[in-house]
Amino acid sequence: MELEFHQLELRYDRLRIARPDHERRLLSSLAEVGQQVPIVVVKDGRDEHFVVIDGYKRVRSLRRLGRDTVGSFCWECSEAEALVVSRLWHTGESETALEQSWLLVELHERFQLSQEELARRFTRSVSWISRRLALVRELPESIQERVRRGEIIAHAAEKYLVPLARANQQACLRLVEGVGSFRPSSRDMAVLYAAYRDGNAVTRQRMLEAPLVFLKAFKESLTSPPAQPSSEESLRTDIEVLGSVARRAHRRLRQGALQNLLEREREELARSLRQSLEETRCMAERFEQEMGHAGPEHANGDSQAA
Repeated sequence: MELEFHQLELRYDRLRIARPDHERRLLSSLAEVGQQVPIVVVKDGRDEHFVVIDGYKRVRSLRRLGRDTVGSFCWECSEAEALVVSRLWHTGESETALEQSWLLVELHERFQLSQEELARRFTRSVSWISRRLALVRELPESIQERVRRGEIIAHAAEKYLVPLARANQQACLRLVEGVGSFRPSSRDMAVLYAAYRDGNAVTRQRMLEAPLVFLKAFKESLTSPPAQPSSEESLRTDIEVLGSVARRAHRRLRQGALQNLLEREREELARSLRQSLEETRCMAERFEQEMGHAGPEHANGDSQAA
């Protein structure tokens, strides 16, 4: 049947995420070939009014095209039953966890369906239903609204903003406010969430004050060549490693590492040890020479400064 737009109740539009790319393709198709698939409605309590269950993108697109009516199919069942059946039969794009949560909250709060009943209707466990209900309750409504408008990727909100809001809701709100109109990818949001989760107070403050600047600096650090240690730093590391290796070898000797070796194997180890000791002795002598050279230079420098 054909319905005029004023006859439609669009109360469940908020249960879906706006996807501008999909709607542009739908708009083009409707303009070219017209409406091929009717929307699904159920009767409202008022005469000649119908609640839209499925087909919100088609309604928006037909309005943009200036059409007067929309092809509709009316189901003879309750709103709650229609919402459940529509979602179970839905063959379009896959749902996000937030979209599932919005529907479950609607059924649970508006139609008073228990968690056990929802689990039976959707063939899920009660714990799955409980987690989906908690997902919506933990994420601030202002952030959910941005997800609905497609300004924040649902996956990023589910995986990173929900645990951040659970830990610190004000920090979550500040982060989203700081992002502004920029649409961060899931990878971007992962970086920001990790900075808050693993960072100290200073890192968290800087990230929350300017998340986009923080992201830019992080990406630049990935493309910049790593800083090379100075020769002094490398020498310090080498000497520390030398001591660490000697302590480890000593510990293994105390634990009897030589006891089960053949005579040939012991001789090979002894030869390696003598060579290492000789190289260490040469290094130590050179070190002492350099220390002796460094002393007068520093002293001379100090006298000149005086």
